[in-house]
Amino acid sequence: MPDGSTIVRNDLSIYDAEADRWWSDETRWVRTLKNMVPGRLAYFDRFVHWPGAQVLDLGCAGGFMAEAIAKKGAWVTGIDPAAQAISAAQAHAAETGLEIRYDVGVGEALPYDDDAFDIVVCVDVLEHVADLSKVLSEVDRVLKPGGVFLFDTINRNPLARFAVITLAEDTLGLLPKGTHDPEMFIKPDELRTALEASGFEVGPFTGLGPRGLTRRGDFTFGRLPGTAIIYMGHAVTPTKAE
Repeated sequence: MPDGSTIVRNDLSIYDAEADRWWSDETRWVRTLKNMVPGRLAYFDRFVHWPGAQVLDLGCAGGFMAEAIAKKGAWVTGIDPAAQAISAAQAHAAETGLEIRYDVGVGEALPYDDDAFDIVVCVDVLEHVADLSKVLSEVDRVLKPGGVFLFDTINRNPLARFAVITLAEDTLGLLPKGTHDPEMFIKPDELRTALEASGFEVGPFTGLGPRGLTRRGDFTFGRLPGTAIIYMGHAVTPTKAE
């Protein structure tokens, strides 16, 4: 933040700032991101077969989702613009003996061949990107025919703004102030339209939110019926005709 009265919105520097502590469990908001992984995977598991799959974790930060997927038997590549977070992810994967490739880059210009992946996972990312349509076009390009795109993002409405900005960032400290720009949140119908414009066949959306508390007082997360705040979904690239 430049001064005490101005908050920089969509401040992605927070991921590099916490890179050295990413796997330490010292920082509450980083623990929150880690605690979201099981709830996301419990839903994503319905749509894919992980063992042996080539998976891209788009916006992987320090590697929580990438490592969880690798432990399911997938071949995982993670990419993120936060170079220090990528270094933390590389170091932790080496410590744990996981073979994960990590690259520094952005979703608008993925450095991968066409049809390179069976699955692309993209969580806590779409509401941050500079060009949503370009990112979705790139995801479609790097997915094989019949490949699956798994994602979540934040709805744009007064309730989501209150929950994410007023409560999570400003009051409870579940995220640093300025993490999100509420104007960049995405309504479900907007995302569905953008996905379809990129050639995807889009499945139903479902909610993601707090389901309980850990002994440290941190939230655990899981599937919720409503999509008013955070919502998850999947989309498939059509199988190309011979």
